Amino acid sequence: MLRCMLGAAMVALLHGAALADTYPSRPVRLLVGYAPGGPVDTAARIYADYLGRVLKQPVIVDNRPGASGAIAAGMTANAKADGYTLYFVASPTMTMTPLVQKSVTFKPAQDFTYVGLITDYTNVLLINKDFPAKNVDELVAYARKHPGEVSYGSAGVGASNHLSAELLAQMTGVKMLHVPYKGNAPAMADVMSGKVTFMFDITGTAVGHVNGGKVRALAVTSKERNAALPTVPTMVESGLKQYDLTGWYALIGPLGMPADVTDRLVKAQQAVGQEPTFRERMSGVGYDLNVSGPAALQERIRKELALWGGVVKTAHIEVE
Repeated sequence: MLRCMLGAAMVALLHGAALADTYPSRPVRLLVGYAPGGPVDTAARIYADYLGRVLKQPVIVDNRPGASGAIAAGMTANAKADGYTLYFVASPTMTMTPLVQKSVTFKPAQDFTYVGLITDYTNVLLINKDFPAKNVDELVAYARKHPGEVSYGSAGVGASNHLSAELLAQMTGVKMLHVPYKGNAPAMADVMSGKVTFMFDITGTAVGHVNGGKVRALAVTSKERNAALPTVPTMVESGLKQYDLTGWYALIGPLGMPADVTDRLVKAQQAVGQEPTFRERMSGVGYDLNVSGPAALQERIRKELALWGGVVKTAHIEVE
């Protein structure tokens, strides 16, 4: 009986090792929580192309938009933990959405297998081109002198650009009117027309509007200036010493993925990050490579949940 048990255990170990050695033996599905054509989808498709080359299997993007990425997150949490369903996740889904959406049931810090960070992205404060403020300090001063006249657009209640503007309001102690939209595009249209004063937008999509003279860029949210907008100061340079925010994209999978499979993906991701053409393509659409492993991703999630938890609690932000 003992020999049989030992034999069965050995077979199981060898079978597991064989699975790890051959992973992946078929195409991998890469979930994306936003619609095709947007910035997250664009970055995910570039990444999927290179990850597939390293893994020597197709990596197929599967868009499952809705609930600020929470639908795709829920699918990931409930998927089979074999490494064939992964999630190209944007930071708001892990660090903001669970704080503001009552319907979210997943726990971002513990319900997944974490492969690692891929890239950072910077947001930029965009203002109507005819508004009198020429910098962040003047915008804040105007809001203080004209209560209720300064408004900002967002992609919806609890969206990343909503919370970014709320953080600005809390740091400066001024009240500004939030105008939520169903996406960034209609919000941007109303900033251009002057119906709302300003909004935060991802640098990659904002550059065209700025260079075209349709809006003005007052500041970027990262600690360092952005290469795509080198003349635009940071929020730190603008006097907000604690305003240092960057979004990110990362790779995660269902909880309980085999350690060998996770390790294979970590190494594959590192190899992708070292590809010069991948770096060029990502920087060309406004991203800064920041490839790192599971521990760095988990620490980033922990810190940002604490930051945004405070903002959400102070502003009493909550949606169904």
